[in-house]
Amino acid sequence: MKAFNLSTGKGVKIAFTLLLLSAANCLYGQGSTYYYYYRVYFRDKGENATGNYAPGDLISPRAMYRRQKSGIPVPDFRDIPVYTGYLNQISSSVFKLHCTSKWMNTALFKTQSPADINILLDLSFVSDVKIVKTPGYKNNFIDKHDFQIEQADLPPFDRPIAMVNGYPLHNSGYDGKGVLIAILDGGFIIADQISSLNDLRNRNGIKATYDFVNNNKSVYSNSSHGTAVLSVLAGKIPGSIEGTAPGADYLLLKTEDVESEFPCEEDFWAAGAEFADSAGADIISSSLGYYDFNDPTLNYKYSDLDGNTAFVTRAADIAASKGILVVNSAGNERNKNWKRIIFPSDGDSVLAVGAVDGNNIISTFSSAGPSADGRIKPDISTMGVSVPVQTALSLVDRSNGTSFSCPVLSGMAACLMQAVPMALNTDVIEALHSSGDRHNSPDSLYGYGIPDMVDALTMLKLLQNFLLGNPDKETVAGPNPFTDDIEIAFRLTPGQFKLEIFTISGNLVAERNYPDYFGRTLLITELRNKEEGIYIIRIITGYGTFTHKVIKLKN
Repeated sequence: MKAFNLSTGKGVKIAFTLLLLSAANCLYGQGSTYYYYYRVYFRDKGENATGNYAPGDLISPRAMYRRQKSGIPVPDFRDIPVYTGYLNQISSSVFKLHCTSKWMNTALFKTQSPADINILLDLSFVSDVKIVKTPGYKNNFIDKHDFQIEQADLPPFDRPIAMVNGYPLHNSGYDGKGVLIAILDGGFIIADQISSLNDLRNRNGIKATYDFVNNNKSVYSNSSHGTAVLSVLAGKIPGSIEGTAPGADYLLLKTEDVESEFPCEEDFWAAGAEFADSAGADIISSSLGYYDFNDPTLNYKYSDLDGNTAFVTRAADIAASKGILVVNSAGNERNKNWKRIIFPSDGDSVLAVGAVDGNNIISTFSSAGPSADGRIKPDISTMGVSVPVQTALSLVDRSNGTSFSCPVLSGMAACLMQAVPMALNTDVIEALHSSGDRHNSPDSLYGYGIPDMVDALTMLKLLQNFLLGNPDKETVAGPNPFTDDIEIAFRLTPGQFKLEIFTISGNLVAERNYPDYFGRTLLITELRNKEEGIYIIRIITGYGTFTHKVIKLKN
């Protein structure tokens, strides 16, 4: 098994083998004669659950660094592989194993002809079985990976970066260096040859490739969609194309079956995300999404867009819980029957990206929110109309889609992570939301709006200074004294907490409960119109109670 090197972001190179991939994700190649796929859910992890695993047995040092920075236990139960004994008991001349998901504790099996799923359901360790692929090919809807070349009314080639005020970051040397981005897509035809990626290839910036559909390392086939996405991130030709993160490193992971559309692709996505996590990826950039399948009986409903239903959405949220920034296209469905965002962009920890044109106007195709449970979606909008892409050897074209607004944002987020290495994925999301031009009145088309990278960087730097300047404190309040609003910075994400504000004489001024809070900064506005004086802020978290005496000055 071949090893590859990954940078920790501190200039340290570490080796991580593909052992985990073969042992825990993909054990058998996909044969062209397998037409039926079955997702098998297990009740437990068998004897594996009691095994003693060292972190290095399950994830790379780079992944450990990311999780430790985020205060995430290493390892946790979801890191434990699916029990091989269960897999072996099912595997036979009929059922062939394709891949597993340790996070979801599932396995994807395939057969050449229809099989009786009761054979699987009768096993004591199996909790459920879902048929996730039947014979069929794309026939009644346009391939979501088809993208048209746009040649008219072209904004400046660097408008995607200029729109989000990204050049000050690039000009300061923040180009994504030291950040590892995993691209989940449908293929990367001639990405190993196109001219805009010469610098990326010359510095060996592509750290690993894998095709989870066919279970091999070859990704330079099937589709040029991933090639276009990679060129938006890392491409560089003066005057023609300017990638948003040309200095970052990349994992090219094929998880989309471009020949058909079935829920088994969600399993491929989960396998790719788990590989990205184990390899230490900082960002997952996914210009993919699901809702409509060749077999209509498998389609999702709008009510499923609740962040907790779709298999791929749950996998994406788990990836985020590992400290990865998961960025996903909102979808191109608003001018079609579905109209709404697509899965997994409904995830509560997934950064869903809509598409605007060069004049900052939302495109007619950019999918609309909100989520089914009323959350703001999409989260952010960036340029997705007439975006420079390269899919031919030496020609740069323009194309449309949230498939391209997604890598615009993923790359700029990588620049923020390079600039503020201690920033968590939740910090970056919060900073991007707060820097959006609609953050005071987010809506179901633009979300929080078009972000300003300088504003986002300023917020992250402020958080970093708060925490670095107070290394022994769990919470910090500032500025203090203040005239309008005051902000609380948390060393760890608090999850659930209660906020109470008192006058110096002990009178309760305001209180709020936060049942599910995973940011690390909290803007307190309750004192904005209060009299000047001394106030006591009390924060009650699961790991302690913290008080701050603050001074409000006259406005």
